Amino acid sequence: MIVTNAQHPKPEQAMAFFAADDGAPMCMVNLLKFKDKATYADGSEPELSGREAYARYAAGVQACLAAVGGKVCFSGAVTGLLLGEVEELWDMVAIAEYPSRKAMMAMVQSPEYQAITKHREAGLAGQLNICTRASLG
Repeated sequence: MIVTNAQHPKPEQAMAFFAADDGAPMCMVNLLKFKDKATYADGSEPELSGREAYARYAAGVQACLAAVGGKVCFSGAVTGLLLGEVEELWDMVAIAEYPSRKAMMAMVQSPEYQAITKHREAGLAGQLNICTRASLG
């Protein structure tokens, strides 16, 4: 199994993902790896850790999720591994629920979401996003 963390999907991945929208609720499992130090594009706040910069994004994304009918279901620090092997553990797991892929697309295109992505970019070294079926309620 090859595991490659990334900050953004490849264009063909994003197109295929959003084109497969069946209108069903889903949960995105986010396996997050942070930078040691935040790296803002403008060079600001070099004293922040990647985790601290990402926490700013996480605080803002909750309102963005709510605006499209979604929510954060879980987030927590990775503290160990019981089964299997990976070269390096992720730092955090977060699960976000969306009413549909269309709702997720609307969120990531919103001006409110775009305004907070600088914190995600500054703090995140890479991640895996795993889409799962969900039932809202």
